[in-house]
Amino acid sequence: MQSRQLNRRQYFDELAATGQKYFLPYIEKFISIEKGLKILEIGCGEGGILLPFAQKGCIVVGVDLDRKKISDATKFFAQEGAQGEFIAKDVFKLEELKHDFDLIICHDVIEHIYDKDEFILKCETMLKPQGYMFMSFPAWQMPFGGHQQVCMSKFLSHLPWFHLLPAFLYRFILRLFKEDKSRIDELLDIKRCKCPIEKFERVIKTKNFSVLDRLFYFINPHYETKFHLKPRILWRWVGAIPWLRNFFTTTCFYMLKL
Repeated sequence: MQSRQLNRRQYFDELAATGQKYFLPYIEKFISIEKGLKILEIGCGEGGILLPFAQKGCIVVGVDLDRKKISDATKFFAQEGAQGEFIAKDVFKLEELKHDFDLIICHDVIEHIYDKDEFILKCETMLKPQGYMFMSFPAWQMPFGGHQQVCMSKFLSHLPWFHLLPAFLYRFILRLFKEDKSRIDELLDIKRCKCPIEKFERVIKTKNFSVLDRLFYFINPHYETKFHLKPRILWRWVGAIPWLRNFFTTTCFYMLKL
């Protein structure tokens, strides 16, 4: 397991830096990020991405299933002198925030959700009319699309593409390297919920959102703070080839509008 998976303050700081340098400027091409703008992040974790938006005077709300991460988000925001509301709850059971937000942010979330159609419909109910949504996620077939970096085994956490093996072989290897049951269940669940680019675009096409823009990265912007690698956009000709592009797209940016 990589150290940032254990040191959550480090992870918060890294996401805040990436949010400031890459997420916020990308989103600001389509919607003015200004004081009073209401923003919801689904699957906010410790809230790092929301920090630069809060520092610009936005009203930010984060929701996540993990109570410990929500507790850390509250603590880290207080340490930064920033204002934010954080809710520990299943977003599908969140009924009090209907048609309330100008912008929804979903970073590395949809690949964990099995019913993607229902999730997108739920997002619609929480946006104001003409609201915006920023989605980012790793293409399933990219080297670490299975989130195997969370493995306790140092070897497996750095082993690319083995999440693409048939489920029974994937499970066998995880057990062979003595990963605990909860982590194996988590990784197999991600395998069931996988999100290739083509699947995401099929879901969006049937909903009320229009795609304002999409951007495929060969080197994820978050790798700059994690691994000191300069972000690189995927070559346009590769990004135009369905399925092939999934193997080289470490993250996808989509800007959607109701």
